[in-house]
Amino acid sequence: MKSIIVRRLTCLVILGAFILAACGTAAPASSGASSGSAPSTANEEYFYVSCWGNIEFFNAHKYGWKWGGEALGVKTTYVGPTDCDINAMVAAFDQAIAQKPKGIVVFAVDPGLTPSINKASEAGIPVVTILGDLPESKRIAYVGSSQHDLGFVGGTKLAEALGGNGKVAILSLPGVQMFDDREQGFRDAFKAFPGISVVQVGDTKADTATAISVAKDIMTRNPDLAAFVGTDSTAGIGAATAVSEANKAGQVKTVAMDRNSDVLQAIQKGTLTGTVAQDDAAMAFWALQVLYNYVHRQAPLTVDNVAAGAATGPRFVYMSANYIDKSNLQFYLDANALYTK
Repeated sequence: MKSIIVRRLTCLVILGAFILAACGTAAPASSGASSGSAPSTANEEYFYVSCWGNIEFFNAHKYGWKWGGEALGVKTTYVGPTDCDINAMVAAFDQAIAQKPKGIVVFAVDPGLTPSINKASEAGIPVVTILGDLPESKRIAYVGSSQHDLGFVGGTKLAEALGGNGKVAILSLPGVQMFDDREQGFRDAFKAFPGISVVQVGDTKADTATAISVAKDIMTRNPDLAAFVGTDSTAGIGAATAVSEANKAGQVKTVAMDRNSDVLQAIQKGTLTGTVAQDDAAMAFWALQVLYNYVHRQAPLTVDNVAAGAATGPRFVYMSANYIDKSNLQFYLDANALYTK
């Protein structure tokens, strides 16, 4: 019995020594691969280059970008013009490159940003595109919504609200890829409901007054219209206003895109049936995560990813799409208030 106990104790001592040795051994460090130790990030800076900084839509992005920086222990800076001035965006981008940050996120709204993305990449600064994508550039990844999914979620919810039957009109910006993809998402959702037909597509030109006028014209041409869907917030507000002025609120259902306060207030009033929300705050955070992991936590595809020119990590990160109606409206209203603080 004594010899058995001694043998067991000896095994435990050897096992314990093995575990301690394993825990004390770090993975070999190499360019592009983690060393296993926590990196010092206090002085690291990451930039988000955008435009339209004065519109409410980007409040959630600004919030998520700052929140992400605090969560990861890095400095996050948000820059860009208050309107959609591509030249000003390029200037802001180039100024960000000059600061030699660890990474840059850019709202890839225009191909004119491609040279700056490539310039950053060639300087060893990884770039992630957000909201819009420029896949022909040297960006490492795109983080954002699947435009098709946004339309599909909205189309499915509308079809359910209609009981699977009715004539629907789409308000959009035909010829613009992002909105064409959303339109196709709506159409694909409707395929599961043979009683639903798309009777007309109206061009809002991203202008509220035009959207209202187009929606009114469509209702005149289709007096039995059951619903409008919009591929952006302008279209949704235009449809809601036209339906309200025709005293058909609730009778003609309306689905919009995005969670701007005016859209949410229209749901509250009952002039909008619902809206599709992008995963805005989390989108900015995940874009930062992609950059952070690229810098600090690349898995060793090779013994030296950088020297080997090995591309690792995701190329596309698609965020969730959520539907807002009166049942969950207040949560989003409260978040909008939070984002402005």
